[in-house]
Amino acid sequence: MTLPDGITDLAPGKIAAVVTYLEMTARPVARAVEKPAELTLLRHDAPDLEWYRKLYRRVGEDYLWFSRLLMAEDVLKAHLASEAVEVWSVHKAGEDLGLLELEWMPNGDCELSFFGLAPALIGGGVGRWLMEHAFDRAFSRPIKRFFVHTCTLDSAQALGFYRRAGFVPYGRAIEIVDDPRLSGVIGLDRAAHVPLLRP
Repeated sequence: MTLPDGITDLAPGKIAAVVTYLEMTARPVARAVEKPAELTLLRHDAPDLEWYRKLYRRVGEDYLWFSRLLMAEDVLKAHLASEAVEVWSVHKAGEDLGLLELEWMPNGDCELSFFGLAPALIGGGVGRWLMEHAFDRAFSRPIKRFFVHTCTLDSAQALGFYRRAGFVPYGRAIEIVDDPRLSGVIGLDRAAHVPLLRP
């Protein structure tokens, strides 16, 4: 379906985002990024779903991340247990506060599926440090390209961060979905930057 030029009204209860797709075909030159104090990276093979969804919410709920919350448990469990998927957390003082999820595709691509930090870790270079690790892991296997997408519901800094890291935009789309706050998937008090319009 092709959207017409100009403004398109959305029905109440719907949200829309402009999605930007980005990619790179070679690992950028490694940057010397010092590990932030008191942080460790932990790999989680076939992570527990309750743990995973809790971290997913902690990192993404204010940006209306909902896809993993809607996945059937057996489907998500199989996904996370796949040899093609790696899940890492940024750990500090007994808490997991950052999420990195990578997926290697059969066609030779690797997707940066999820990348984010809880508010307590934003700033201070933690994102740059985590991205260097993402590069190391993605390019540890022979891949054709490393790709990611972000959207206008995400942090206002996300698109610029990915571009500074070396990703190049190659496509754009409009995503229209039911507001996950109205179904109870995400709390009504989340994502204050996106007005809640009830049907």
